[in-house]
Amino acid sequence: MTPSSTNERVLVFDFGAQYAQLIARRVREQSVFCQLVRHDLSAARVAELQPKGIILSGGPASVYAPGAPHCDPAIFDLGVPVLGICYGLQLACYSLGGAVKPAPSREFGRAVCRIQKSDGLFAGVPEETIVWMSHGDQVQALDGEFFCRWPQLRLVPWPPSAIVSRPIFGLQFHPEVSHTPHGSRILRNFLYDICGCKGDWQMQSFVDQTVKGLRERIGKHRVICGLSGGVDSSVTARHAAPSSRAASRVHLRR
Repeated sequence: MTPSSTNERVLVFDFGAQYAQLIARRVREQSVFCQLVRHDLSAARVAELQPKGIILSGGPASVYAPGAPHCDPAIFDLGVPVLGICYGLQLACYSLGGAVKPAPSREFGRAVCRIQKSDGLFAGVPEETIVWMSHGDQVQALDGEFFCRWPQLRLVPWPPSAIVSRPIFGLQFHPEVSHTPHGSRILRNFLYDICGCKGDWQMQSFVDQTVKGLRERIGKHRVICGLSGGVDSSVTARHAAPSSRAASRVHLRR
């Protein structure tokens, strides 16, 4: 899958979050091409793809647990802006020397976030805004010379974090869900102001290019693709040997 009429690309690393697909959708809604990739994609492959930004999704695991999904730590040395969301924040901090431990109690639902300085990731966001929390772990300790925290508080147990001298940012809450009313603005700030995206990608042009590419590859052969209506079936469709029977039309249902 390649972006149409643009070289911009943002990668969303999937750590098993129920909202991983939603993050990708929110990025595309900002007219930025986005790919959802496996959590252990190598830094070398990431460098080949030349993304404008990387987003680390949330996930149900604890970063300190045996077998928990981790990314290649070398991606933090690529100089590509990174935004960690919930588990993604904890993983970034943990990978770079921070301590992550169980919170006194799990937090799920709305919380109030107060912003004392609206710039960067929070440009245009009201001083007091509602955010959506869903986590059981917290970042407990960070090296003050390596990490910094934005001055936010009130009901947000661990404020958003940034990595000093590196373009790495983290949010404990979920900006991709509708329960965070200004989440789309936060994501837009990351994509445009931090990653430098231009936003010249459109879904319709992608569909047109994909249909054209399929017709060129398939020609007069017949292709059968069964879809259940979900994301999984559409990405696991397998290319089989072309039939000898000719078909002059390819149908895409979207």
